[in-house]
Amino acid sequence: MRLALVLLSCCALGALALDNGQGLRPAMGFNTWNTFATNIDEELIKNTADLMIQLGLKDVGYNYVNLDDAWSAPARQGGRLVADPQRFPSGIRALSDYVHARGLKFGIYGDAGALTCAGYPGSRGFEKVDAQTWAEWGIDYLKYDNCWAPASDWVIDRYVAMRDALNATGRPILYSMCEWGVADPWTWAATVGNSWRATEVAEAQFEIVACMLPACDGKDIEANWESILKLLDYSHGLARYAKPGAWNDLDMLEVGVGKLTVGEQRTHFALWALLKSPLIIGADLRKISPDSLAILKAQEVIAVNQDPLGVAGDLIWQIGQSRIYAGPLAGGARAVVLLNLHHTGGQYLQSNITVHWRQIGLPAGAAAAVRDLYAERDLGTFTDSFSASVTAHDVRVLRITPLERSADLDSWRPWHQQPMLTPTDEAPPSFADLLPSGNAQLPGNRLPEEILAAQLGRRMGKGEGEQFTMVAEA
Repeated sequence: MRLALVLLSCCALGALALDNGQGLRPAMGFNTWNTFATNIDEELIKNTADLMIQLGLKDVGYNYVNLDDAWSAPARQGGRLVADPQRFPSGIRALSDYVHARGLKFGIYGDAGALTCAGYPGSRGFEKVDAQTWAEWGIDYLKYDNCWAPASDWVIDRYVAMRDALNATGRPILYSMCEWGVADPWTWAATVGNSWRATEVAEAQFEIVACMLPACDGKDIEANWESILKLLDYSHGLARYAKPGAWNDLDMLEVGVGKLTVGEQRTHFALWALLKSPLIIGADLRKISPDSLAILKAQEVIAVNQDPLGVAGDLIWQIGQSRIYAGPLAGGARAVVLLNLHHTGGQYLQSNITVHWRQIGLPAGAAAAVRDLYAERDLGTFTDSFSASVTAHDVRVLRITPLERSADLDSWRPWHQQPMLTPTDEAPPSFADLLPSGNAQLPGNRLPEEILAAQLGRRMGKGEGEQFTMVAEA
């Protein structure tokens, strides 16, 4: 289901627009979920903050240490969120102070529904009090999830409510929206959040809003090659919607997690960097291998992600199992990733891939210097094209810099040859506007009757017949 045709205008998404000065470049940091899930405590966070300094991750730009789901007590106290007293006996404010004292920033997790995905208190109806609580705790980053909301809610309204609540605190907090791409957030979220999960659209979007572990499994990134490619495929064509302060989020990094080969980890990291996704580490830093750590610290690849031009790369060419991704860099250079998708068990593990200058907006006959960003070495000067041998399930990551610069080189975009819907000045629809019209043909501007008939009016609970009461803030 796609609602893009009616969500192109952001001008009416509330009286306030996002103006928090955050996320001018994609966020870099650490999050607990990929490795630890709900098994978190304050010692883990302290150890991680210390290791980010000891391992040199802070020095290359990683500066957020983020708690994910299950940090809170099972119930509010006096209407407010409180930390789990056994696992976080010192409280969140003390933990925030510990992280800040090391020159790092501290992030937390919340949910736009009545419960978090793991069943802890959510912020639906409590947006103002929760935003103020997080501001008082010194929070710098909010990951805001999308579980346990009734289908009668309009997802944009819930995310706008927290945006406005965060703005009202006066504290600059990076707002990372995790609504799973279910309402095409790239078309409207730039005025709501600093980044938005753009990948992994659930098959039953209006049923999965009620998901709870383990029912939510399969929605997030996984530490395997198939998951990495699937999220890349979901991201095609989205580069045009990213800009400083507003980024497509392909989900957290699996570098150092699971059984990805070194080449697969290089691929994962390089493409997340090129597509300007936030670079959020999910590995256990106490056990990370030297190879995985080296990938996370690849400074010239990180520089692509943090490039001041702020333009995301995208897929520009594919034939068979060979792909080329590219994007512009400040000063007229191009970042290019050559990707070999051939099976690693095949007879031929190497493929020759050629990028032509005309594919990346460089003039015919131009001479350009080519540099390998993982190897951190210059490969020479080439005219009109460059070819390289690429191993299966691996990449070559290049910076191609024309020797003769011109001002118009910065204007090339990877989507220039792709059509784009033009935003209109129509206001985005309210949920009432989406009530069924009898037309089940999608894409369009109405939801099919069978979805609404099955979901409207239900209270989403742990069991089919269970109900819970949602109390709004007075």
